[in-house]
Amino acid sequence: MQRTDGRKPHQIRPVRITPHFVDYPEGSVLIEMGNTRVMCNATLEDTVPRWMKDSGKGWITAEYSMLPRSTLTRIRRETSGLSGRTQEIKRLIGRSLRGAFDLNAMGERMCIVDCDVLQADGGTRTASITGAYVAVALAMRKAIADRKIPAKVIGSHMAAISVGIVGGQVLSDLCYSEDSTADVDANIVMMENGRLVEVQGTAEGQSFSRAQLNKMLDFAEHGIAELIDAQKAALEAA
Repeated sequence: MQRTDGRKPHQIRPVRITPHFVDYPEGSVLIEMGNTRVMCNATLEDTVPRWMKDSGKGWITAEYSMLPRSTLTRIRRETSGLSGRTQEIKRLIGRSLRGAFDLNAMGERMCIVDCDVLQADGGTRTASITGAYVAVALAMRKAIADRKIPAKVIGSHMAAISVGIVGGQVLSDLCYSEDSTADVDANIVMMENGRLVEVQGTAEGQSFSRAQLNKMLDFAEHGIAELIDAQKAALEAA
C-alpha cells in the first residue's frame, strides 16, 4: 500500500516543536505534525480546585478546542457547551500530563494547558499531548528558576501518537485521509521508559488480532521515541 504522502508504514510525519510561540504564558509551544498544527499554552496559578484545598498537592488540567477554520469547512465555536468529543480529549490530555509530573512536588498550584488546533490533518489529540508536555515543562522550569517548586517536579518525558490499520496494513501517525478510511484507529500515550499511560483502540470496520495490536504498539513505541527526541530538542533550544 502506497501512503498518500509517500511515507513508510512505521514512519511518522515531519515534526517541529517551536517553544515560546506566544510571549505571555509561562509555557508555550507550537507543535506541527505534518499539516496538523496545535498551539499549546500553559498557565501556572498559585491555587488549586476547591476539592484539593489543604491537600498539599498540585493539579494539571487541560482545555482543547478546534478553531473554526482548522478544517476544510468552518467548525462552529462551542459557545453553548462542550461536545462529548471535546470533553473526552481534554480529559485525556490532563490524565496524560498528570502522569509525567510530580503533583506532590508542585505544592498547591495548578497548571492549565490550553490546546488550540490551528489546522487539523489527523492526530490532533496526540499532537496536543506531545506539545502540551513541552509547554508544561517550560512553565515548571520557570517556577523552578523562581524557586517556587523543586526541580524534581519534572518527571519522565511522555508523548502520544496515533496508529491504525488501513487496507489491512498497520500504519503509524495517520493523516486525515488515512484516519477517515481506517479499519482500526488507536491512540497510544507512552512514557520514555516504554511504560504505557493510555491505550485507546477501536475497530471501525473490522476486528483486529492480538498480533496486529502488538505491531501497532511496536510502531507507537518507535514513533514516540522520535517525538521525545523532538521534545528534548525543543526544551534544549528554549
